[in-house]
Amino acid sequence: MAELWFWLVSVMVAIYSVMDGFDFGAGALHLFVAKSDTERREVLGAIGPLWDGNEVWLLAGGGAMFLAFPKILASGFSGFYLAMFLVVWTLILRGISIEFRSHVQDGLWRAFWDGVFALASILMPVLLGAALGNVLRGVPVDGTGYFNIPLFTHFGVSNPVGILDWFTVLIGVFSLVTISAHGALFLAWKTEGQVHERSKGLAAILWWLVVALWLVSTLATRAVNPRIFAAFPHAPLAWLFFIVYLAGLVLVFTGMRKGRFLQAFLGSGAFILGILATSAACVWPVMLRSTLDPAHDMTALNSSASYHSMSSGLGWWFIGFIIVLGYLVNLFRIHRGKVKAAADGEGY
Repeated sequence: MAELWFWLVSVMVAIYSVMDGFDFGAGALHLFVAKSDTERREVLGAIGPLWDGNEVWLLAGGGAMFLAFPKILASGFSGFYLAMFLVVWTLILRGISIEFRSHVQDGLWRAFWDGVFALASILMPVLLGAALGNVLRGVPVDGTGYFNIPLFTHFGVSNPVGILDWFTVLIGVFSLVTISAHGALFLAWKTEGQVHERSKGLAAILWWLVVALWLVSTLATRAVNPRIFAAFPHAPLAWLFFIVYLAGLVLVFTGMRKGRFLQAFLGSGAFILGILATSAACVWPVMLRSTLDPAHDMTALNSSASYHSMSSGLGWWFIGFIIVLGYLVNLFRIHRGKVKAAADGEGY
């Protein structure tokens, strides 16, 4: 049961990265692909009906973690206290910038909120990427399951470690570039005119940068945590998801070459989901690796809730998953096709 919940949580985190990733990527790029107020409202119109629904996956993942692995959640929240506040403020600022920018028809007002939106959209992938880097590198968990980690120390990967070091920053940059490339493909799919052309051009550049950073990040991960690569040959699911993200990468480049941007966007989603799921398969059962002593690792086996709690919650999880999935399918169906900027005063 603990293994099943480990994968349910991992899948929800991966889905969140794919779904909310494209609107973060669109936000990170919108000052570059949209030059006029009309073009910026076109970008916001593309993600506006979708972004808040996408965040349901983050809440669902946190709820599943609370139900199945409360010790992991408690340890992570206390240890990453500062980082959690930064994530919350990033989510708040992005939401209010989308909603507030068109409340006042003033160029300075709109430019300010456009800047806030871009900044929040850039910071969030970096923070989440750094969080993934911390999970891969490890944190100073002691025998009580507690750790306290500063923002940075000596910027190295040996103890005492901080949230930020050369490795976690590298993973954060890789995350930002990947999410931005994902968002560029979404905009190329959903928009027309100059926004489409600029998004298409940026996507072509960014995806080559994604490939380069993916190779560098893979080598860095091998150096920082050799246990991940030692586990890879013996993890059948890791091989499966490895094929998924390689296939996604092929779909991205063939889709861009043929001008099939929905295909490229779906391939981008497969790449993100596959690379996260491969990482999860390789770290199983460890959820918080201790840099102090491997005996202090917090795993899905030694930190899970009772069997009764997990089995009782399983039925409710499936009901909720079907509802959310149906909602998202219906939402994309309603807002299918190319997006048009709403008339001034009537939309974002």
